Amino acid sequence: QVQLVESGGGLVQPGGSLRLSCAASGIIFGLTTMGWYRQAPGKERELVARISSSGTTNYADSVKGRFTISRDNAKTTVYLQMNSLKPDDTAVYYCNAPLLPKKDDYWGQGTQVTVSS
Repeated sequence: QVQLVESGGGLVQPGGSLRLSCAASGIIFGLTTMGWYRQAPGKERELVARISSSGTTNYADSVKGRFTISRDNAKTTVYLQMNSLKPDDTAVYYCNAPLLPKKDDYWGQGTQVTVSS
């Protein structure tokens, strides 16, 4: 059974930093593209960062230059380093495997990030 467990969220002031973690099980992690998504109140869930099995990364324009996605295949964990945080980054953050056809079955609870002045 696929399980994705996000952690590391919290309350931070604008300009601050936070690192999120996503522990994955039930997939062949080392062969799987992973991504971070976020959903703010009243907004659709959006993909903000993606990392392929070979290490290629992609970012949404809204976070480019501020966020860094990385992975540790030995720990089957994907990370999102978030710097220079803005109030607009406030959302629930989720991880998933964007290219898997059954990814809608895999959503976890997410982790809340609140950027507040």
